[in-house]
Amino acid sequence: MNKSRSLKTEILLRLAIPLILFMSIETVLSYFVTLHHVNVAYDRWLLDSARSLTEGIKVRAGNIFVELPPAALDIFKWDELDKTYFKIISEEKGMLEGDKFVPEPLVPEINWSSPIYFDDEMYGEPVRVVSILITHDETPEKIFVHVAETLNKRRGMMMDILLADLVPQLVLVLLVGVYLLAGVRRGLQPLNVLADEIAQRTPRDLRPIPERHVFLEVRALTDTINDLLERLAQAIASQERFITNAAHQLRTPLAGLKLQAERALRKQDVAEIKPALIQIQGCADRMSHLTTQLLILARSEPINGGYELRQLDMCALARKTCIDWVPKALQRHMELSFEGFEQPLFVQGDEVLLRELLANLLDNAVCYGYDKGNIVVKVERYPLPTLIVEDDGPGIPDVEIARVFERFYRIPGSSGDGCGLGLAIVKEIADLHKARLELDHAGEAGGTRIELIFEAQ
Repeated sequence: MNKSRSLKTEILLRLAIPLILFMSIETVLSYFVTLHHVNVAYDRWLLDSARSLTEGIKVRAGNIFVELPPAALDIFKWDELDKTYFKIISEEKGMLEGDKFVPEPLVPEINWSSPIYFDDEMYGEPVRVVSILITHDETPEKIFVHVAETLNKRRGMMMDILLADLVPQLVLVLLVGVYLLAGVRRGLQPLNVLADEIAQRTPRDLRPIPERHVFLEVRALTDTINDLLERLAQAIASQERFITNAAHQLRTPLAGLKLQAERALRKQDVAEIKPALIQIQGCADRMSHLTTQLLILARSEPINGGYELRQLDMCALARKTCIDWVPKALQRHMELSFEGFEQPLFVQGDEVLLRELLANLLDNAVCYGYDKGNIVVKVERYPLPTLIVEDDGPGIPDVEIARVFERFYRIPGSSGDGCGLGLAIVKEIADLHKARLELDHAGEAGGTRIELIFEAQ
């Protein structure tokens, strides 16, 4: 199960993590830059120490020797923090003066035109070493001076510089963090106000969300919610009208049932009760038909999802439905014919709902058509798959065409005992299949032609 995340936490993380990352990178870069400059500064002092030793190198009668007074050595080695070692060697005579453990460069071929600096260890401590080559006019012999120094002063200076650099940065990070936290809280406050306002609403309060406290970035969300609220309000209003109309339609057959039942109770003779029983049966049939249509209408609502669109043969479905309706057409001496193809005509649809759609069209044609009339069901393939139902009845007046698909609407003065749901069901099922519904006159003499056109699927 996915855990819900806080928007405030998400924003702070997205701001704080890059800030910490950049600070870490800057700290690493500062360390290496500081190390470079500290080494440059102390390497100069170390070189000065090595050059000061060269003053004690003497050449007499071709012999090289070192004269370093004790006072000079004390000055050379005096340091409160670091230890300094040196070694003076001759290329031919070897060790002349100093500590023999002072490291020497390990590179075989070295360009001695400039001092050589390197890091090493001496007596278990890390040291920085400088090596220089000394030449004397009185002898061609090469003399090397190596001076090593421990790293305590360097480390101390590095820590001082880094702390001087890092402490202000840490304070800055803390201040920025506090500012970001306060800013995010202030920025999200309008959303909290909006949430509190919505939470205080009643379930029937579907007014649009006010946008006076809403940021532009959140406006798309509130617009979407407002659109949903508007459609929900329309759906609830439609459902309320539907329930009201359904209750009104059910009231008539129920009143008839009650009236005929009371009439039957007043009669003693079975023969006198029979007409009331026939009326009761008619009322029950009307209630059964109305209940069936209400259930189908509810099933065809997109919000209920009680359907499944899959590939089916429209020709086979229309042919079978027409066969089922032949007996009812014959009761009114009507001729019901079907014009289709032997080859399948596939469309994406729900078989039960499409069968009910055609059944409602045939029911209207049979109930409102003329006796001994004609009903034709056609299936056409081009330009788009189309189902057509034609009859030669009285037709629908032009002024009523726009209203006949409304729920519970009946054309004034029309015959039959329908409840005004047949064509409404047809419209709902057509919309569910994203099919276009067209209603027109079948010909100059009248009649009705209804086409269900399946758009490209």
